[in-house]
Amino acid sequence: MIHAVGNIDFYGLLRLLLKIHYLAVQPGYRVAMSTAQRAVLITGCSSGIGLCAAQTLPKHGYRVFATARKPEDVAALRAQGVNALSLDLDSSASIAEVATEVLRQTEGKLYALVNNAGFGLPGAVEDLSRAALRAQFETNVFGTQELTNRLLPAMRLADEGRVIQISSLLGIVNLPYRGAYSASKFALEALSNTLRLELRGTNIHVVLIEPGPIQTEFRGNSHAAYKKWLDTENSPHRQYYANVESRLVGETSSPFTAEPADVVAEIIRALDAPRPTPRYPVTVPAKLFSLLRRILSDRTLDRLLMRVSGGGKR
Repeated sequence: MIHAVGNIDFYGLLRLLLKIHYLAVQPGYRVAMSTAQRAVLITGCSSGIGLCAAQTLPKHGYRVFATARKPEDVAALRAQGVNALSLDLDSSASIAEVATEVLRQTEGKLYALVNNAGFGLPGAVEDLSRAALRAQFETNVFGTQELTNRLLPAMRLADEGRVIQISSLLGIVNLPYRGAYSASKFALEALSNTLRLELRGTNIHVVLIEPGPIQTEFRGNSHAAYKKWLDTENSPHRQYYANVESRLVGETSSPFTAEPADVVAEIIRALDAPRPTPRYPVTVPAKLFSLLRRILSDRTLDRLLMRVSGGGKR
């Protein structure tokens, strides 16, 4: 017989309460605090995904600390009412200053770090100098990991946290003339996967967001890096660089291009989930190649990637 008054099933309610109690006392489990109490630090907020995240997360109850490298971008964020800080990931002093300030303002309680800052350096691998590769890794890998390491002790102390890494489709597969950027994202994926294993047993989750093509100012930033670091005139690949240049300055989007808001939606899922999954691919290409890299032979995958990229022309 069901003991019920009106529409209330008391046995069902009792089972639910017992389950909640059981989960609450399990090791590593904490009753989630309100998102209004949760602080999130986001890097690379001058435009694109970072800017969209800085504007969107407060609407979901999160307290946002946004960073940008250029003073004018920091000022623009503050003019929108965003709590913005200046951060240069190529500078250990800047990283330490931001980490200290955020932990001061949050009284040591930072819920999440969203590592979004980075840039892409296009170009043939054999045209990349050591200095060019170092510049790519300083921002996308070394500075990102240094900031993460600065903030992990506070998350350990709170026994709660999220490290959300904005990776890329190019951290899953490789395309021609994108070797430096792809290498930096493969490195980020490797560090993130290892960190996730090392944090096993804690309530700190490491998550990889893996976007495909996104409509942002990424191309413009890549073009600036391309002009700075590559000697295209003396390259055996110079016949291809005209295509690379037109792609970087052109307005045409790649097929299946998504918006920054699509990536931010996955960031919010990773922030809200009691136990987020290790990776969230975004866009059809990212989801497709996540599967294909596991089932195709290397040569077959190479042929497909060359076709998708137009032999490096797209």
